[in-house]
Amino acid sequence: MSTPPSAAGAAQLQRRFGVADAVVIGLGSMIGAGIFAAFAPAARAAGSGLLVGLAIAAVVAYCNATSSARLAARYPASGGTYVYGRERLGDFWGYLAGWGFVIGKTASCAAMALTVGAYAWPGHERPVAIAAVVALTAVNYVGIQKTVWLTRGIVALVLAVLAAVVAASFTSEAAEVTRLEPSGDAGFAGVLQAAGLLFFAFAGYARIATLGEEVRDPRRTIPRAIPLALGITLSVYVAVALAVLAVLGSGELAESTAPLTDTVRAAGVPELAPVVRVGAAVAALGSLLALILGISRTTLAMARDHHLPHALAAVHPRFHVPHRAELAVGAAVLTLVALADLRAAIGFSSFGVLAYYAIANAAAWTLTPGEGRPPRAIPVIGLAGCLVLAFSLPLSSVVSGALVLGVGAVAYYVRRRVTADG
Repeated sequence: MSTPPSAAGAAQLQRRFGVADAVVIGLGSMIGAGIFAAFAPAARAAGSGLLVGLAIAAVVAYCNATSSARLAARYPASGGTYVYGRERLGDFWGYLAGWGFVIGKTASCAAMALTVGAYAWPGHERPVAIAAVVALTAVNYVGIQKTVWLTRGIVALVLAVLAAVVAASFTSEAAEVTRLEPSGDAGFAGVLQAAGLLFFAFAGYARIATLGEEVRDPRRTIPRAIPLALGITLSVYVAVALAVLAVLGSGELAESTAPLTDTVRAAGVPELAPVVRVGAAVAALGSLLALILGISRTTLAMARDHHLPHALAAVHPRFHVPHRAELAVGAAVLTLVALADLRAAIGFSSFGVLAYYAIANAAAWTLTPGEGRPPRAIPVIGLAGCLVLAFSLPLSSVVSGALVLGVGAVAYYVRRRVTADG
């Protein structure tokens, strides 16, 4: 296999991680993002159809994960779909995927940072969010090994807290199975919108693919790690969604600003509420940590190809991380934290990331059997699902997301024209 163009002649990252490390990074990205941030807006959109929306999001996520895993094994370089789109579809599509990922996931970072603040110190969300972004940018700056160690601890703690919530819910007299039954209170459009919002929760497996330059034996590691991380996350999400709906019901869930805290209180275990608050803040920190990691690697790849300022392609000689890219990402997230609303950030992020995975599925379609092509239905369902979910999001998210992608496309062609004239 030839060296990817963006990596040739550039400072390289080190291959340090195996399957277990990659799975931990994926779990750190996904467990926290949806459970503590996306269930309430999804319930507002779909009511008791939230579980159907979760199933749709899971199917689309599975297709995207399969396509991404096959492509990552073929192109084990930093950048994820930015690299796959460029290699399989052409420079513009790779650029657009990278642009959508960087912009969309920067919004995700803001959403996670604000979630940390909402649970850790209600009423002071933004100062806490700013402190969290600064601290985690510093952790990523001093080396990815430290990031993985911290993520392991975060994942273990969060899983323990979620297990306590599920156990308290299903052993409570407040839980009613009838609340899980669809009641027809939301149309198909609402269910699709919920699926689009919940897709925000599953997109963390992209972190694994963007680490293609930092895992050992990527042909084996990435295709194993992505479905493992996605499967574990889906199991956890289903258990928690059932518990929350059984106790609160879709109406109360839709109005909640801290669903899991409200769930344990309604279940008659208020002493768990402080534990849940801590777990929620830690989970969001884990997602934020992994998100900054993934965005900086895509920024590195795009900077190598001069789609972003080439100075961002630097790799620290001691810590072996794209330190300038990480600082730039941290600064962008801080700006959004100061300006963004949590629900708006989730919707905007979902649109950008769905566009990113649409391109991944299109790229996977072009693989040959000898290159590890997935079954044909996988990229077709993945591509169609991404487009449907993207345009089922709230109108403000669709408009802002499409506008940002359009700005990126214009910038690409202006840069090409300037380079050609020069």
